[in-house]
Amino acid sequence: MSYDHIVVGGGTAGCLAAGKLAGEHGARVLVLEAGPDDRNPLIRMPAGFVKLLGVEKYMWFYKSVAQARLGGRTPIVPQGRVLGGGSSVNAMVYMRGQPADYDGWAEEIGDDQWSYDALLPYFTAMEDNARLNDDYHGVGGPWQVSDLEHMCELSRAFVLAAQGIGLPHNGDFNGRSQRGVGAYQVTTRNGRRCSAVDAFLRPAMKTGRLDVRTSCLVHSIIIENGRAVGVRYSEGDGRAVTEARCDGEVLLAAGAIATPKLLMLSGIGPADHLKAHGIPVRVDLAGVGANLQDHTETPVVALCNGPYGYYGHDRGWKQMRNGLEYLLNRTGPVTSNGVEAGAFFDPDDLSGIPKVQQFCVPTVYLDKDHTDQQASHGLTLNSCVAKPRSRGSVQLASADPKDQPLVDPNYLADPEDLRLSIGGIRRAREILQQEPLRAMIAREIFPGPDKVSDADLAEHAKRFVKTVYHPVGTCRMAREGDAGGVLGADMRVRGVAGLRVIDASAVPTIISGNTNAAVLVVADKAVEFITGGTRRPPAGIAPAMGRPAANAFQEA
Repeated sequence: MSYDHIVVGGGTAGCLAAGKLAGEHGARVLVLEAGPDDRNPLIRMPAGFVKLLGVEKYMWFYKSVAQARLGGRTPIVPQGRVLGGGSSVNAMVYMRGQPADYDGWAEEIGDDQWSYDALLPYFTAMEDNARLNDDYHGVGGPWQVSDLEHMCELSRAFVLAAQGIGLPHNGDFNGRSQRGVGAYQVTTRNGRRCSAVDAFLRPAMKTGRLDVRTSCLVHSIIIENGRAVGVRYSEGDGRAVTEARCDGEVLLAAGAIATPKLLMLSGIGPADHLKAHGIPVRVDLAGVGANLQDHTETPVVALCNGPYGYYGHDRGWKQMRNGLEYLLNRTGPVTSNGVEAGAFFDPDDLSGIPKVQQFCVPTVYLDKDHTDQQASHGLTLNSCVAKPRSRGSVQLASADPKDQPLVDPNYLADPEDLRLSIGGIRRAREILQQEPLRAMIAREIFPGPDKVSDADLAEHAKRFVKTVYHPVGTCRMAREGDAGGVLGADMRVRGVAGLRVIDASAVPTIISGNTNAAVLVVADKAVEFITGGTRRPPAGIAPAMGRPAANAFQEA
């Protein structure tokens, strides 16, 4: 076939871009996804993703290089490896971050079209919110957003207990203010996940202009006379390499780890690094693979004095009961995303702009490489640094496309990240002491009641800190003249025509919250650039109305 565009990566960004280009703009589009299709029924069940997080068929498990500040630990950074990418295997939390996040993008890129006011109409236009329809939310879009249909007693107790330390209840983390505690909205509807495949890709397949191929690993970009004209890829066992070409553009949407890897394999990246692996240099771009950012979280774990939460709900009689309730009514624990409630706050000043996002997980939730502690009835409060200052990198391990890259998240490199992590631990402990949560807790097991000093809590953080699965920034947009920039404001790769990066790699800095919704807007902007279209706000919504009042974070 002859294609107008080739999309590398069938994840969140790739699904939106391919679906809109084919469905709304009549383009012929090839999508190449390294993982399998999304037909596993567990993907549709909101709680089903927990069973998939450890399955190599559906996940890339990138092993980081030894982390000096974590005692030489080599944490795993998982990424979705399935059609739909993270939107098919994530916890479905619908979050946008803070207005200042996007205004920071606009400043670094040197273009106001990346500001919060300019991007708010993109969020509202794609949204179909089951409860909210106002200046911050929309209805009728393809992206389904709903309140949780099931919430366990531990999550409800957390929301009440956090109010006990002075946090206001917040019914909309994406509205006037992010500060406070409440239940998350999620990307589900009627007990089923809404992935980027469901929202954007599958509807466009009816046009006949989409060619979606799974289990295809892209090896390199074909560049002729300074222009990207196609890709080389292998299918299935990887022995035979095939070429696919297009008349329009090659769009990279493989994620913040695989996208810079592919650029470097194609000769686009730091010249000395490419030469060291015997790769001919086409464009010397020092920023490719640099600027890696990721959210990290540090747990406080307590055991419960009764059968609260979700421990044991995935086996035996409880599993059968929950499964039957879901099949008959689409209700019950199977409709839960496993992280139903959370809070945003500044651990130093609860009335200030949030610097920590806290996730309430109603069970004992720890990575197996950290401890031999067995799962049980318990509660895990994970404190995530919302705007980490630490910066890492992605580099090639070899010139073989099948080899994993060298991923260095550089966790806790900046002392402020560790300080905020400790602050989150202390606030989590305060919440555990508030009713009604206090009456449900037997004892704290990690860090443990004897760990009280900053040194003790720093040691705990370094032992247990883990990814929140949000790597971004490795091919960042930047102003002209910024030597570390990889992309212009229109997401074009510098020095190569017909090539754009349209995923989480492109953003200059991470947002203050879960990243999936922001990635969709990044891809939506890419479609606009490619097609030359201009997005206008929906009727009745003016962009300037998106910004909260200056004192909004102080409001109760």
